[in-house]
Amino acid sequence: MPGGRVLSSCTALITGASRGIGHGVAIRLAEAGAIVWGLGRVEAALAELASETGGSLLVADLSDDAAVWGALERLTDEVGGPPDIVVNAAGVFGLSSCATESVLAFDEILAVNLRGTFLVVRSLLPGMLDRGEGLIVNIGSISGRKAFPGNAAYSASKFGLRGFHEVLLEEIRGSGVRATLIEPAATDTALWDGMDPDNHPALPNRNQMIQPGDVAEAVVFVATRPASVRIPLIQIERA
Repeated sequence: MPGGRVLSSCTALITGASRGIGHGVAIRLAEAGAIVWGLGRVEAALAELASETGGSLLVADLSDDAAVWGALERLTDEVGGPPDIVVNAAGVFGLSSCATESVLAFDEILAVNLRGTFLVVRSLLPGMLDRGEGLIVNIGSISGRKAFPGNAAYSASKFGLRGFHEVLLEEIRGSGVRATLIEPAATDTALWDGMDPDNHPALPNRNQMIQPGDVAEAVVFVATRPASVRIPLIQIERA
C-alpha cells in the first residue's frame, strides 16, 4: 500500500458488508478510493452495495468454513493475492444470561464473531506476510473490555477477539503487516431492532449510541496512516 495512504490503488475486503458497521465501512472506503469487496450473507444487500461502490460481492456465511474458503479463494485469484486492507466487521448479537443462554445461540455468536474472524485472517495473513505489507482491522466492542449483564455469549466472543488480536500483533511485529482493533461503544445498527433498547432499562437509548459512520471514519483514519505507523487499538465512545 502506498505511503500517505492514497486508497485509490488499494483493495479492501469488508466482512459483514451487507448491513450495519460493515456496510458503513465499505461505503466510506469506497469514497476514499478503495476497490471494495463486500462479504456477507444477504446477496440482495451485497448487490446493492456493489452497485453503490462499484465493487464486488462475496456471498458467504462466516460460520460455514467451506463457503468462507471458497469466497476468499475467488478474491485472491481475481486480485492476484490478498487484499491490501481486511476489515473484519461481521457480527451477530443477542441478549441472554449465563443461566438462560442456549448452547446453539452461544455457538452461533462465537462462530461468527470470533471463529469467523480467525478463518479470514488464517486465509489471508500468509499472503500478506509473503508480500511484506497489509492492514487487518478487527471490529471489537466495548463488550470486549467491560462486562454487561445478559451479554455472556457476545462478551465472550469480543473478549476472545481482543486476545486473538493481541497475539496477532505480536506475531506480525516487524513484518510490514499491521493490525488495529477498533472497540466501539453501542452502535446504532439494525442489530438492535428487535430489542427496543429505548424501553429497556439496562440498554442505552438509540439516540445515545454512536453511528456506523463513526466507526467507518476510524477505519479510514487507520488505513490512511503511513505504513510506518502502527495503531494497535482505537476505542470509540459517545462524547
